[in-house]
Amino acid sequence: MVGSDQNNPTLVGLSREGLEHVFATLGVPERARRMRVAQLWNWLYARGTTDFDRMSVLSKDLRAALSQSHSLSRPEIVTEQVSADGTRKWLLRLDADDTGKMGPLVETVYIPEETRGTLCISSQVGCTLTCSFCHTGTQPLVRNLTPSEITGQIMVARDRIGEWPEAHADDPTGLPDVERKITNIVLMGMGEPLYNFENVRDAMAIAAASDGLGYSKRRITLSTSGVVPEIPRWGKEANTMLAISLHAVRDDLRNELVPINRKWPISELLDACRQYPSLSNAKRITFEYVMLEGVNDSIADAKELVRLLAGIPAKINLIPFNPWPGAPYKCSDWEQIEKFAEVVNRAGYASPVRAPRGRDIMAACGQLKSASVKERASARRVEAVAT
Repeated sequence: MVGSDQNNPTLVGLSREGLEHVFATLGVPERARRMRVAQLWNWLYARGTTDFDRMSVLSKDLRAALSQSHSLSRPEIVTEQVSADGTRKWLLRLDADDTGKMGPLVETVYIPEETRGTLCISSQVGCTLTCSFCHTGTQPLVRNLTPSEITGQIMVARDRIGEWPEAHADDPTGLPDVERKITNIVLMGMGEPLYNFENVRDAMAIAAASDGLGYSKRRITLSTSGVVPEIPRWGKEANTMLAISLHAVRDDLRNELVPINRKWPISELLDACRQYPSLSNAKRITFEYVMLEGVNDSIADAKELVRLLAGIPAKINLIPFNPWPGAPYKCSDWEQIEKFAEVVNRAGYASPVRAPRGRDIMAACGQLKSASVKERASARRVEAVAT
């Protein structure tokens, strides 16, 4: 790499406007900036290069200037775990703060299947929501992730599984035998993405760019616990698929399982879902429902779930509870899950039971938690945390 300093700010995660600003600061004439942005964008997001030297369409002097002021770095992989079922979990270290203090940790999970692969990315370090069935909820919020750190998770994953042009995975074990190994992006990792709205929106704009990372918005799903005012806004500004962490059909129980329900109860949440732009049978909302033994898994609960969702184009994902150390719940037995699913299916809803993946490496739904701790310094405080 041409004298690149990895301590410099990374170009990964910058929008076209951000890249244009970089060229302006380097003295590139205004009339040439749009072309240079298009060239750099291609190298960043279509080719995934980590070396300024490879950007042969740029002059040697411009490459040198870029490498002196910026880097092409992604979050650092601290550990990589591979499950017996092929699921991969990466523990990533983010950039240090302005004082040089070591950056916090976040987790990203890749779930391969025969002809597709899903990448589960995080939007915050920790979480404010304290959902009682979720391991991440036991970790205090450290901070929001930047667009660079959110986009960087996709870049790291593509690096590791060899998805860039002319790239190959170091270890192809368990990877789909298809050209596109990451077909779906889900914001279902650590954090509540709608509490980091602008940064998540900007990162997903890069993910969905047809001349860059190239994921269709129908292949990107944001999962929220129910930040009601931001749901219609997300549909208007980002227009991806939507998933709702519902998990209960009564307010008293959902108040316990998903405490944000005390602020925005089920009726308000479902009203916001009905207002989601472009909602249709072709663009259904996914409702996630974790199956907890003796808590929310009765046939009466199933019937009430069907009643609540009447009129909403929806799919219902039944999620067997994934245990974690100290968890206060048990997973419903398989027979009860099947009875619950039968009620939902008879009502006309697609109701797949999500097969647990990555349990042996604590990579399954609700199991993510990094070792980062909340900082007390004001520079680490998140500007807007609703409680």
